Amino acid sequence: LRHRPLIAAGALAATLAFAPLAAQQQEKVDLDAIYKIKDEGFARSQVMNIMTWLTDVYGPRLTNAPGFRKAGDWAVKEMTSWGLAHAKLEPWGRFGKGWTNDKFYATATTPGGSFPLIGMSTAWTPGTNGLASGDAILAVIDTPEDLATFKGKLKGRFVLTTAMRDVPALFTAPSSRYTQEQLKDLERETDTTPRGGRGGPGRAGGPGGGRGGTPSFVAQRSQFFKDEGALALISAGRGDGGTFFLGGNSANRQPNVTDLGLPQIVVAIEHYGRIARTLEKNMPVTIEMDVKNTFHDDPQSFNVVAELPGSDPAKSSEVVMLGGHFDSWHGGTGATDNAAGSAVMMEAMRILKASGVKLRRTVRIGLWGGEEQGLHGSRAYVLSHFADRATMTLKPDHSKFAGYFNVDNGTGAIRGVYLQGNESVAPIFEAWMKPFNNIGMNTLTIRDTGGTDHQAFDAVGLPGFQFIQDPVEYDTRTHHSNMDTYERIQEEDMRKNAVIVAAFVYNTANRDEKLPRKPLPRAAAAGRGTAGN
Repeated sequence: LRHRPLIAAGALAATLAFAPLAAQQQEKVDLDAIYKIKDEGFARSQVMNIMTWLTDVYGPRLTNAPGFRKAGDWAVKEMTSWGLAHAKLEPWGRFGKGWTNDKFYATATTPGGSFPLIGMSTAWTPGTNGLASGDAILAVIDTPEDLATFKGKLKGRFVLTTAMRDVPALFTAPSSRYTQEQLKDLERETDTTPRGGRGGPGRAGGPGGGRGGTPSFVAQRSQFFKDEGALALISAGRGDGGTFFLGGNSANRQPNVTDLGLPQIVVAIEHYGRIARTLEKNMPVTIEMDVKNTFHDDPQSFNVVAELPGSDPAKSSEVVMLGGHFDSWHGGTGATDNAAGSAVMMEAMRILKASGVKLRRTVRIGLWGGEEQGLHGSRAYVLSHFADRATMTLKPDHSKFAGYFNVDNGTGAIRGVYLQGNESVAPIFEAWMKPFNNIGMNTLTIRDTGGTDHQAFDAVGLPGFQFIQDPVEYDTRTHHSNMDTYERIQEEDMRKNAVIVAAFVYNTANRDEKLPRKPLPRAAAAGRGTAGN
């Protein structure tokens, strides 16, 4: 799914100005409990151990693929071993077929010699049905009129479908942290700065490789390629330096789909360019490819849930939640997106249990499936437990919900919180941030951020929040790419994040009142749609 925006430090003062000074002074923080949380999280962290299981052993975790379910079973077993209660896979409904890429081999031969191609199949597309060999052809079809140009020319060929683009030098470092100036701007809200979206300094678009056109023309073009007898479609997505970004043909995951189309392959831009320039010289390029993709009949999907029961009889029926999405794309092992968030949330639960701090309210973790295809798991969970977004019909547990915290912006350190327009929560979070000012968490922004699972809660009037995180390499290198692996994870940041999340959850579980809420939204069916991914 994807995703992200901006806001910042002078704005913090502006944000807090909305709240009465008395409210700022009344918020209590149990520093003894925060000490215990810090001690457990910094001295005996397990977050990187959790990471390697979710990535190296059970990654990637494309929704409904075998790795996704194995990872879920492992998470349930692991959290149960920590002493968490009611750990389970909670089904949320039909998603469709799982899919795995089991083999990828591709070589190009030009007049200058042969070379292996860096690439991968897009999700939910078929393989080559064994070793296939054929000439390459560059066939960029942007309009219906272009179809006639390539009529009768594609049979038995590998088709390069996108025009070559410029590949500038990396004068700007691919990794960065927020500067104080950027954080200050992030806090700003003006009449000309809309809320919503996801982003951050330097964010560049979503996964590349797609071809433009209306849906009807895209379907027409796809059918044309198949009718003409092409062997496979090859594109060059966003990225360079051997990094490429992937998505998938999600229509093929449906159980009744039998016509899967052609194999769709994304190739690193440096190799794509070499082939394209050779073809433009009217010189031959032969491609040899063997791609094995498997569809798995597992239409039902699930979320992973577990909890720490509250100890206060008057508050234990109320729930604080923390979570992030459990699924990933398939190019790497789903490390920064979003094993990082899942591992941080699991570690936060472990810290709360192992540190021995008392929790008045019940604390529940939710690791969501199907986020990348549209927040499916979290939206289904909210519909089942709290409210129907379409009608705003509320369930009894809606009134017992204290707050939700989400992590889904990669490995970067937490620097603050997106308030989602909730003015009343600002002085509360300001007090909670103070023990973490010295590790860089000092920013509140009134703006929304979108594209991830806190939106499912916010959409029905529940207080749901995403943390502000340093971008690190998220949008430039790892998000939905073949480089999204364990090696890109920053251990110090992960430790900090788990401790901060555990502290915010602890504070929410123990304050006298639930977190304040914004007014209930209108029903989506009455004209206000849910936020998209």
